Amino acid sequence: MPRRPILLALVIAVVTTVAVVALVQATRSPGPDTAGKAVVGQKVPTIAGTTLDGQAFDLASLAGRPVLINFWGPSCIPCRDEFPLMKAKLAEHDAEGLAIVGVLTDDPVEPARSFVTQYGATWPTVTDPDKALKSAYRVAGRPQSYFVDRHGVLQAIQIGEMQDADFERDYALIAK
Repeated sequence: MPRRPILLALVIAVVTTVAVVALVQATRSPGPDTAGKAVVGQKVPTIAGTTLDGQAFDLASLAGRPVLINFWGPSCIPCRDEFPLMKAKLAEHDAEGLAIVGVLTDDPVEPARSFVTQYGATWPTVTDPDKALKSAYRVAGRPQSYFVDRHGVLQAIQIGEMQDADFERDYALIAK
């Protein structure tokens, strides 16, 4: 009988591996179904909309700068945990022109406004009420971050909570 738990664990590991590989391939491999979608090595989809403070925003205004696009929400615990890291990295790389853009997804606006105020975020957060941005960027879960170079080309995707080493590895791709 001890083989049954081992077999079950093996099946779960294989299924999980296949799912992760499929997700990575979906976010990296261009194909006919990726038109207008975020794909590593290609220009990112447009982000234009309204920020939490009611201002108009267009990603095109950040052309020529390295950009971190972060899909998040205040009910997402890993999102809350990585927020201080992003704030610190923005200050650390300010002289290099780093810009951060948040995209609020799957949470209401008011708690996000309170969270941004409480934690002192200085970057814009665009709302995504119809989830069009979430779809265009093929967001699998929150947080999910996109590292975009100075030419608007997606260089890396971070799925899940970002750690310092993750940021530095992916930032090196867009800082040049």
